[in-house]
Amino acid sequence: MTTDPPVTLPAALAGAVALGPDRDALVTADARITWAGLDAASRAAASALAARGVGRRTRVGLLAGNGIDWAVCAFAVLRLGAVLVPLSTLLRAPELEQQLRVAAVERLVLVGSFRGRSYPDEFAELLPKGGRAPRLPALRSAWLLDEVLADAARFPLADALEARVRPADDLAILFTSGSRGTPKGVIHTHGNAFRAVAASLPVRRIGRDDRLYIPMPFFWTGGFAGGLLTALAAGATLLTEATPAPEDTLALLARERATLFRGWPDQAARLAAHPATAQADLSSLRPASLPALLPPGLRAAPGARANLFGMTETFGPYCGDPLDTDMPSASWGSCGTPFPGVEVSIADPSTGRPVPQGEHGEIRVRGPHLMRGICGRSREDVFTPDAWYRTGDLGHLDRSGRLWNHGRLDDMLKINGATVYPSEVESALTSLPGVHAAHVTSLDGPDRPVLAAAIIPAHHAPLTEPALRDAARAILSPFKIPRILRILAPGSDIPRTPTGKPDLPALRTLLTP
Repeated sequence: MTTDPPVTLPAALAGAVALGPDRDALVTADARITWAGLDAASRAAASALAARGVGRRTRVGLLAGNGIDWAVCAFAVLRLGAVLVPLSTLLRAPELEQQLRVAAVERLVLVGSFRGRSYPDEFAELLPKGGRAPRLPALRSAWLLDEVLADAARFPLADALEARVRPADDLAILFTSGSRGTPKGVIHTHGNAFRAVAASLPVRRIGRDDRLYIPMPFFWTGGFAGGLLTALAAGATLLTEATPAPEDTLALLARERATLFRGWPDQAARLAAHPATAQADLSSLRPASLPALLPPGLRAAPGARANLFGMTETFGPYCGDPLDTDMPSASWGSCGTPFPGVEVSIADPSTGRPVPQGEHGEIRVRGPHLMRGICGRSREDVFTPDAWYRTGDLGHLDRSGRLWNHGRLDDMLKINGATVYPSEVESALTSLPGVHAAHVTSLDGPDRPVLAAAIIPAHHAPLTEPALRDAARAILSPFKIPRILRILAPGSDIPRTPTGKPDLPALRTLLTP
């Protein structure tokens, strides 16, 4: 007999405490807290917030770096039935103003400073004065995080509010953007969020004995859903840092005997290339970790393991196969199998009609793991009449039911009249010796668009443009070989948006001769 997973934050937290109150919940370089400790601290913070007027459905913005205080405040907000709006520490004043307005944030909790920035000073024109924020009519209060956490006075209403939290209540508004689009506020409920996380645990191989390291910020879906709420749902331990640095990260992984390193492959590769990694004891890492940090004997062949695939709208991955198991060879390079509770279809982008198996089209998803909606948009504008969400991603389903990703619909390129998928070219270039990463786009040529690529070499790899072109000719059709190649410095990265996605306009500027 199986037990349904908890589908509210209060229920999930109570479950984690019952499983192991004295087990580590969250560990940083210089602090740790148990599940019982996180329960007590977030209960006190919830009372402090309730006494300040935060109640059910209040939208509360949180602007802080990863750490125990972030988790305590976030859990406090969610215990009250309020709605958490994680805000990026990278935002500048115009970006913050836009997100606060889109999400109609009513209360803002922020740290005094982070990475040399004084947020109260930098955002002074946006913050309420005398109970009013002229540029943000919904925003009524702004408080420093340490002041909220220091106010531990009991407020009986807090317990009553927690008892009323239901799966259908809004949990969070997460901001995302495409590589070209403006940020959008994605609304998730307690129920859809925890069901999505629970469905991913078997594939991601995360259980209560795991010590999971996630470098992603909590204000992104990868850190919030893939890190903090994943650890909560599994009763596992989360290892995190506010400002990762190679030596500090390696010390944390070794000291805490990390069992799983997840995140972006680029991060793992850069860490693996660091000289200090050779002396670090990472023997506790299991095969479901990113392969760059595993010993050669535990690494799978390229493409053998599923590329977990998801998005903010699905609260993280919705497709994948077990990360410690090779897929059948015919499916190497795919994203794996849709999770239970998620339906996936491939449709003609222009008609919306399903396409035959194996044919490329727009990926559409539906099911109880999906977001409730998007701020400022009607349900009819977000979903089709039969409840499909048009992801804007290109892909196909193979005979085994596994999903293949071919990039974004708006990234599909026409080069000399032929269709080119940037993801296909990127995969081919990345497979070449000495290439760590490739990022492909198009540039306006004298008479037609041309293909261009930024190449990041593996550490100390002696790449040259002629050699790279020669190697590419053996695996790519002539029209798929980028006319413009720019080899960047090892360990560098391309420009990215505040949500961590490739910034295509800036990439094009970088590649323009």
